Amino acid sequence: MTNNNQSQAGSDIGMVGLGVMGRNFLLNMADHGFSVAGFDKDPAKVEALGHEAEQRNARGANDVVAFVDMLRRPRAVMLLVPAGPPVDSVISDLLAHLEPGDLIIDAGNSHFTDTDVRARNLAAKGVNFLGVGVSGGEEGARRGPSIMPGGPKEAYERIRPVFEASAAQVGGEPCVTYLGPGSCGHYVKMVHNGIEYALMELIAETYDLMKRGLGLDDDQLHDVYAGWNRGELEGYLVEITSNIFCKNDPKTGRRLIDEVRDAARQLGTGMWTSQSAMELQVATPTIDVAVAMRNLSALEGERAAASAALARKTVPYPVDRGAFLGQIGRALFAGSVIAYAQGLAVIKAASAKYAYGLDLSAVAKIWRGGCIIRAAVLEDFRAAYQSQPGLANLLLDPGLGRKVMDHQEDLRTVVSAAAALGVPAPGLMTALGYLDGYRSSMLPANLIQAQRDYFGSHTYERIDAQGSFHTQWEENA
Repeated sequence: MTNNNQSQAGSDIGMVGLGVMGRNFLLNMADHGFSVAGFDKDPAKVEALGHEAEQRNARGANDVVAFVDMLRRPRAVMLLVPAGPPVDSVISDLLAHLEPGDLIIDAGNSHFTDTDVRARNLAAKGVNFLGVGVSGGEEGARRGPSIMPGGPKEAYERIRPVFEASAAQVGGEPCVTYLGPGSCGHYVKMVHNGIEYALMELIAETYDLMKRGLGLDDDQLHDVYAGWNRGELEGYLVEITSNIFCKNDPKTGRRLIDEVRDAARQLGTGMWTSQSAMELQVATPTIDVAVAMRNLSALEGERAAASAALARKTVPYPVDRGAFLGQIGRALFAGSVIAYAQGLAVIKAASAKYAYGLDLSAVAKIWRGGCIIRAAVLEDFRAAYQSQPGLANLLLDPGLGRKVMDHQEDLRTVVSAAAALGVPAPGLMTALGYLDGYRSSMLPANLIQAQRDYFGSHTYERIDAQGSFHTQWEENA
């Protein structure tokens, strides 16, 4: 397929993978004046690009040699294919036709360790490599995503005009910036997705509390979330949640949300975030429990059996509905800030561990638009890190810390209500536990250390002396 108005000069950039994301991102770049070429082994997807391209400077191929020949030297090829072996397969197919100085951009959700390996292998062949996180879904790809690039700075500079033109814009600023070397772009995107898991879990818990706990119907739920989206909770996930409750199912005539199975799938990025956080010894309990609850949701048969075997009599929980709805919203805001704080603390630790040199104000800045976790509060995060580059945790920023503490009693009330009603709210509970643990100058870890020394002679440290100590605990004092 070649557009009738397509210049036969080499295209500025190529895209491998013409599924929904790849095709939309390619058309986005073409909309901004770049000549583009697409490749997919499926002729139907190449044909779809041809139909949608219309008069844009775009062409496509289902033959890799023809595709590479469409590109201007030195070539720039972006991949939007599933993470894992498919990425290595595409790179292998391309390498036979690329030259030293060419650039490969992996824009999928690759694990950051895979990105490091690919970068080293390609550098040995003289081919540049960027690991780039892209967030925004189908609409973001078409209209402007948040883009998180990492790799060699000089390689990024080659593609920077394309990315800056195609990214989402907030206040006239593109939601893209060079983040740092190596795999940092994919690392930041991984943690973005971990935060996304946590925010979705927190929102789902508020839905459950309002539906099962308060008996709100879909119209009322729409109104609540729409109202929240006009206040401090303004953000993409709250916005789409309000819209979901209005969608009718053409098959049943009922609201579609009530026909959707309660088994949530996952692609691994949330789990990867938890795994990396544990390796870095950073606490991310709200992200961890969001992953666990998706796993629990998959146990539909067991949950049905447990519902009968472990039945509990419903205990009424007296509340003023209007007041309690306000408390739920404020609890969600506090929990959300705490979830962001956990994720950004992981990024800070990874930056030190892997020498990424990340600027967290830049990360918050490019998350303000285009991405799934975009929200009004991201501007507060950006300002906090800009004024305090060494900020250890968002909760230590005076303004953000005050906002969370202003809502902490609402969080406590909502957690207590969930426990009394028997409505699971582990995300909100872990957010509160993290807050109380983080602000506690004394934790019971002294007992844990004593236990470890008791059964395993692991030693402990004292508060009144330097060094490590061991005690024969079974001997009389």
